[in-house]
Amino acid sequence: MSKLGTLSARLHRGEVGYDFVKNRKIWYGISVLITITAIVGLVVRGLNMGIEFQGGAVFTTPKHMTTSVSQAETYAEDASGHDAIVQKLGDGSLRIQIAGIDTAKSDEIKEALSKDLKVDPEKINADLVGPSWGEQIANKAWEGLAIFMILVVIYLAIAFEWRMALAALVALIHDITITTGIYALVGFEVTPGTVIGLLTILGYSLYDTVVVFDSLKEQTKGITKQNRWTYSDVANQSINGTLMRSINTTVVALLPVAGLLFIGGGLLGAGMLNDISLSLFVGLAAGAYSSIFIATPLVADLKEREPQMKALRKRVLAKRAQAEQGTPEDPAPGRAAGQDEPEDAAPAVVGPRDQSASRGRGRGRTSGRRR
Repeated sequence: MSKLGTLSARLHRGEVGYDFVKNRKIWYGISVLITITAIVGLVVRGLNMGIEFQGGAVFTTPKHMTTSVSQAETYAEDASGHDAIVQKLGDGSLRIQIAGIDTAKSDEIKEALSKDLKVDPEKINADLVGPSWGEQIANKAWEGLAIFMILVVIYLAIAFEWRMALAALVALIHDITITTGIYALVGFEVTPGTVIGLLTILGYSLYDTVVVFDSLKEQTKGITKQNRWTYSDVANQSINGTLMRSINTTVVALLPVAGLLFIGGGLLGAGMLNDISLSLFVGLAAGAYSSIFIATPLVADLKEREPQMKALRKRVLAKRAQAEQGTPEDPAPGRAAGQDEPEDAAPAVVGPRDQSASRGRGRGRTSGRRR
């Protein structure tokens, strides 16, 4: 077994681990700091809304243009008086976006661009986009998001409990706020693809959180019937038990998205890929963080306030104080919620059996046959 596989098995058995729940205030502080930064970015800089939300025109030139992107931006801004976004496509054509112009202004800009770029006006394709279309998409997306969150809270409250539903909701809001704040800070354009990316990361973040919650639910059955482990101890074991799985799935999901963002959008200049790839990249990372450092520690915080869990914590701490010279505690808190193993159970045989003694058995003995 590889070292990574061995570590995963040891984490699952509770032989090693990190106390995420004990240090939860550190993670809360980091999340609050990042969230405040994201909100400040949204308030101060705002989002760079795409042409689908503002309205305007998109001009596409013929293939194999020799004009640079910066020069084309200068031509477009001089002709329109507005900021322009120019992208060079894979076939060498230029895609020029100018927001806030009408049909009459579009024709003037088309004529000016044809002269500056030395291209026949008939070969420049101009498409007008109305702001109502983008607003309609955004409104539908926000409606879908609200319905999605309501259904998620209801389902988790029924399948698990309301504390887990509340923690999952906080984690989802955390992920959305950070992702949209990053868009404001870096100035990437917000398009319908961005909205699709935001909705996609919610499902991933929720899936990762539910896996930990399911493990926690199974390990805390009958937890008040024992005196070895508190709810926070078992919650921490649930996080450690699924830690390697969360890391592996997150890395595997981030690799192709990173390829789209850094190679496709960065090196190859396919800027349209940035619209969805940035939201996916930031959202996947934030979702993995929130499922480990936010959701489950928050559940432990809420559960420890219950009278039964307070009484359990007192019993556990009292027993630990009196058992300094006693037998070591079970290294796997997950067993605490279930049954303890019998103390007189025979140990398992490890390694190859000693055959030397068995081979000598029976030598010098009679066969037992009657003569």
